[in-house]
Amino acid sequence: MDELKSKKIIALMSGTSCDSIDAGLCIVNPDLSCKLVQGINFQYPDHIRAKIFQLFSGNATIKDICQMNFAIGQCFADACNVLISEHGKPDFIASHGQTVFHSPKKEKLDGIQLRSTLQIGESSVIAAKTGCQVFSNFREADIANGGEGAPLVCFADEKWFKKLNKNIAIQNIGGISNATIISKSHKTFGFDTGLGNIMIDYCMSKYFGRTFDMDGEVANSGKISESWMDCLLQDDYYFKEPPKTTGREYFSPMYIETALRFAPKAPEDIIATVTALTAKTIAQAYERFVYPEIELEEVIVGGGGAYNPALMKFLRHYLPKHINLKSHEDYGISNNFKEVMAFAVLGYCSYYGIPSNLPECTGAKKRVVLGKMTNC
Repeated sequence: MDELKSKKIIALMSGTSCDSIDAGLCIVNPDLSCKLVQGINFQYPDHIRAKIFQLFSGNATIKDICQMNFAIGQCFADACNVLISEHGKPDFIASHGQTVFHSPKKEKLDGIQLRSTLQIGESSVIAAKTGCQVFSNFREADIANGGEGAPLVCFADEKWFKKLNKNIAIQNIGGISNATIISKSHKTFGFDTGLGNIMIDYCMSKYFGRTFDMDGEVANSGKISESWMDCLLQDDYYFKEPPKTTGREYFSPMYIETALRFAPKAPEDIIATVTALTAKTIAQAYERFVYPEIELEEVIVGGGGAYNPALMKFLRHYLPKHINLKSHEDYGISNNFKEVMAFAVLGYCSYYGIPSNLPECTGAKKRVVLGKMTNC
């Protein structure tokens, strides 16, 4: 292995919310610490974003998927070039891509394993349009080795937060919510706790014509329907033992529309209830899968959900009072660009051939190097 050196990396992430391409210029050091130099939220063109949601819905042809792979690659390259125009070329680019399908179930066909995942945003387009080497497709190697391909951010969480020497949960609330559990006595583990912002955003669009609940204002104006929330909490996913992951394939528009058949009449009560639902599923995940092994001292929240005061209020209410609730900002890490920083670290590890999955989090049989390289 070459001697480890600090690298300037542009990392790209577009999550399950698909609200924008998060692009960040980062400096990753040999100890895997990461500094965000600049982060931007690069908006998809309206028709491209609409087409991505068409892919999510399953109403897409093979031609649509093929074309969008290259179109999203162009959008990712455009986001990179905004940063390159200001800061110059990085040493390389690390692209998570846009997940359009994630199928971690142990299914077989003619004895062939069907567990799979698909992130699009063609790396060859990114490399050609930026003139930079690209590392991409980080999830496949973990799945090929028996894992779920997620959560991968646990690796960076452990590198950044283990030094606190506390029992903590690092909770990301994006479209889906996922937790990394770091303790003084146990190996780091993690899993997707369930819904994040997907159901909130869907209902905001359906009832209010907005993409999200700004500052949690609608949720704060409504009342929680305890009976409806209790019904939603009975979903099988919440009782499944980790390691486990989920996504839009499970919490789909059809899933949400079915749930809404039993919803309260007032739209603001719907938003209040689904916001509380996200918080309560996180708290219940800790009760079922963390507290029996580890006594948590602190929960550190990142992702878009950290900016929703109503969601944070509900989470504070459902967590035991002795657990401190903080955000990534309290530790000098951007709530908005934390996952970008994590994938910069994964890109660094790909470049140097360092294994960067945690089998305790993904269920993989072994540690492996993640990512594929594309030269310009």
